[in-house]
Amino acid sequence: DILVLRAVSGEVPEDPVVSKKSGLLYEKRLIERHIADYGKCPVTGEALTMEDIVPIKTGKNVKPRSLTAASIPGMLGMFQNEWDALMLSNFALEQQLHTARQELSHALYQHDAACRVIARLKKERDEARSLLAQAERQAPLPASAVTAVSNGKRASEEEDMGPGAKRMRHGVSDSIIAELTECNAALSQQRKKRQIPPTLAPIDALERYTQLSSHPLHKTNKPGITSIDINPSKDIVATGGIDSNAVLFGRTSGEILSTLSGHSKKVTSVKFVAHNDVFLSGSADKTVRIWQGSEDGNYNCRHILKDHTAEVQAVTVHATNNYFVTASLDATWCFYDLSSGLCLTQVEDPTNSMGYTSAAFHPDGLILGTGTIGSTVRIWDVKSRGNVANFDGHTGAVTAISFSENGYFLATAAHDGVKLWDLRKLKNFRSFELYDQDTPTNSVDFDHSGSYLAMAGSDIRVYQVGSVKAEWNCIKTLPDLSGTGRATCVKFGPDARYLAVGSMDRNLRVFGLPEEDASTES
Repeated sequence: DILVLRAVSGEVPEDPVVSKKSGLLYEKRLIERHIADYGKCPVTGEALTMEDIVPIKTGKNVKPRSLTAASIPGMLGMFQNEWDALMLSNFALEQQLHTARQELSHALYQHDAACRVIARLKKERDEARSLLAQAERQAPLPASAVTAVSNGKRASEEEDMGPGAKRMRHGVSDSIIAELTECNAALSQQRKKRQIPPTLAPIDALERYTQLSSHPLHKTNKPGITSIDINPSKDIVATGGIDSNAVLFGRTSGEILSTLSGHSKKVTSVKFVAHNDVFLSGSADKTVRIWQGSEDGNYNCRHILKDHTAEVQAVTVHATNNYFVTASLDATWCFYDLSSGLCLTQVEDPTNSMGYTSAAFHPDGLILGTGTIGSTVRIWDVKSRGNVANFDGHTGAVTAISFSENGYFLATAAHDGVKLWDLRKLKNFRSFELYDQDTPTNSVDFDHSGSYLAMAGSDIRVYQVGSVKAEWNCIKTLPDLSGTGRATCVKFGPDARYLAVGSMDRNLRVFGLPEEDASTES
């Protein structure tokens, strides 16, 4: 297109028209307004109408340049203006970047200072707790050999106490003692009529046990299962792991039902409560958690109990299913009310400064057995919280305790193997030295009928229960298939139909009869 200047404005027209009479080029909007006002050509002065105006068609692809862009000096001026604007914008951005860097540096400094303050406060808090616990232990005690002390706290309930005051426990009331006594009488009476259930797995079935399945339940970066419990009514297996989680596994479905997270260190003990869908977990983080099951299958943490000042090593549930006991490396055991989560009493023996590594209730519920880190087994009267007997003879920490359902036998495991104790005569009547001196026995468990006894160390061994004089024969030896050489826990399933085994890898292993053998056996 040929670009020409408007006759009126001297600029390139956007909508050009031309006069038939003079041949001059106009901007359409300007010439229309001039003809309407004056009726003549603005240049020649001759009469002019809109019929004398002819529109000119131009290409719209290229927009006409302005006068400043039509010459080299004009273009240089435009470039200079654009450069100046760019420099001003760049300067503003640099200023904003500098301000942002200063603000970020200040925020990081404040964050670092806050972290240092928090770390110092945590350290001071831990030191204060340690000094408080030490002061309470050194405080004068009553003349009795065993007293109830209170040096803990519950996370869900804090009481305002004056300086130097000691937290008061509710104590085991007469009504609770009456409830425990009534439960003991009923169970003792039933035990006299107890018969071996016909559904119990026979000896020849246990002899054919083999691994049925292996299930990776815990994290790979922190492998290791430390404890196992089984809910026989629902056939659910619970495991506690070094990864600080407790896992509920449906053995029938072969699926993980729930993973309970909340502990900050390894879970050392897991226990089902026989009713109300309640589950307990103890941990090396010094806490015990009470979990409540819901209709959707999930478990919610109902209470966090912080009464111990060292690792919680064992949790055991009373036969009433209304109370439970925890044992800790702080050399105390606590008696709790399950529904409220209250610690009714915390028992410390001033003659024993060694922590507890295991604990279990007698089937009748009035006797509590605890194993210590110093190889002693202590027997307690639950009603009086008195230490009524001590069993010595083990080497190393007592890793596990299991009472037989017949009420007469106690099996204890330690570094040197397994020992069997007669509770009627309070003496050891048989010892099993299973492994070499470098391999401890980590777990021991009577089945619910009291007919079989399982032990776990570098392998898993199942014995037929005999008597004080009769032999206890080894029925089956199962290898530890984890490759770690350490089976850490073992538990009989209902009617001894299977064995659940945990090791130092992350897998739960189930041993039993293959399906075809099991159907034939049934």
